[in-house]
Amino acid sequence: MIISAAAAIEINKQHINELNVFPVPDGDTGTNMSMTLNNAVADLKRAEDPSLTRAADITASALLRGARGNSGVILSLLFRGIAKSLKGAEEATGARFAEAMQVGVESAYKAVMKPAEGTILTVARLAAAGAQEAVREHDYVEYAVEGAIERGRIALEDTVNQNPVLKKAGVVDAGGVGWITILNAMLSSLRGEDVIAPEAGQQSAQKEQANFSDFETEDINFAYCTEFIVSRDNDGDPEELRAWLDGMGDSLVLVDDDEIIKVHVHTNHPGEVLEKALSYGGLITVKVENMRLQHTEKVLSEAEKNNQVAKPEKHYGMVAVCAGEGLSSVFKDLGADQVIKGGQTMNPSTQDIVQAINHTPAETVFVFPNNKNIIMAAEQAQPLTEKEVVVVRSRTIPQGISAMLAFDPEADVESNLMAMREARHNVSTMQITYAARNSDFDGYAIHEGDYLALYGSALFGTSRDVNSLLKGMAEKIASEGKEIITIFYGEDIDEKTAEKALKIFEKACPDAEISLINGGQPVYYYLISAE
Repeated sequence: MIISAAAAIEINKQHINELNVFPVPDGDTGTNMSMTLNNAVADLKRAEDPSLTRAADITASALLRGARGNSGVILSLLFRGIAKSLKGAEEATGARFAEAMQVGVESAYKAVMKPAEGTILTVARLAAAGAQEAVREHDYVEYAVEGAIERGRIALEDTVNQNPVLKKAGVVDAGGVGWITILNAMLSSLRGEDVIAPEAGQQSAQKEQANFSDFETEDINFAYCTEFIVSRDNDGDPEELRAWLDGMGDSLVLVDDDEIIKVHVHTNHPGEVLEKALSYGGLITVKVENMRLQHTEKVLSEAEKNNQVAKPEKHYGMVAVCAGEGLSSVFKDLGADQVIKGGQTMNPSTQDIVQAINHTPAETVFVFPNNKNIIMAAEQAQPLTEKEVVVVRSRTIPQGISAMLAFDPEADVESNLMAMREARHNVSTMQITYAARNSDFDGYAIHEGDYLALYGSALFGTSRDVNSLLKGMAEKIASEGKEIITIFYGEDIDEKTAEKALKIFEKACPDAEISLINGGQPVYYYLISAE
């Protein structure tokens, strides 16, 4: 059921992404749900015929660590509650499964600080109620899921009336669509009609490096990497040896000259291979390695490295999330021990955050998410590490920078957190990006490709001329009497263009201290901090 759900989300993730009503290019609900679920699929496929409780536990654990973005975290909470309710169960009636869905909803609502209606939470809550109603008539799991889908669809359609932004755009909630997609796929699987994911090459970007845990040790068909050089002491034909070796394994390479034959082959019978080689002459060199053992050691080594917890060398440490070499350097200069690559459109998983925390050699680690969609994933990391973790709920890069500047290594945790919160609230964040879609938002007729200016979380303006937006922002900052302004320009802006932006602010704010920094960030042409 879980594997089918992951496949269905993968198939529909772009549609779910496009339901994002705000025109800023951050519509990644489908992507985050897909990546979160696929983390469980990888673990489930490695499990050998797991029982119901084992499958639920594997799913909950993998989703928790792989959760990305708010949608991924909520998804992990829903399944964590389901797993908790099914703990120890080898089988489940419809009533027990419906109850598990209800416990999942309670887990999600309990963890979300300010639950909003008209979201995936609403859809999941009413779907669980529909499951409980259905099993009163027929106590089968299939009826529970059918009832959940029927009630959930009604709830989904009503989300447009519960959220003013959705109502204005005329769309339903993206996370709610994801949950109904998951339930539909689970029902299909129950009926013996598994949903098949697209080919692997069509799903994800190329990995930065090889991951040796992507295949099982048992998938190595020929265990021994056998290499040798044999002298040519007779007239034996090397091609006959090549043909014989070809039947003994794979990855065969044979090179010969007048004096030697050099061979590389993977085989399960290295003794027979070497015995055959001796019929051509004396062995000069021999190397035989057990690849299954090597692979197991490699996987264990990588797992140990990823899970290694750095011994405390100091009281406080810091972990920050950002994208762009320039921004990364800024956070490191401010004292960040670890910088996680991520942000808008590429939210790191809870496991990514846990690893960064564990690699920080400190007793207490402050985490700066620097994006509203990463805060929940960061908070889910807290119980997954032995270190004390304090999440500073920074929603933007400027907030994170200001909060770090307020840090006092001599103060206690509570004093630092209060100072960071105050600094976070005192900084204004402006951003210029592009419209990812046509939209009518806050009285602005927005067209795909327009420049979009954001002041805080509100839309400041839209234009085909980025300089007019910069001028408007500079004038607003000047009217507010801001004294310190930092302009971070992104990867799509060259230095010459960025200097024009600097001059606009210098003209409008002659008394302010203004800095221009190459942030190198994607998505946003400019990130501007003012305080």
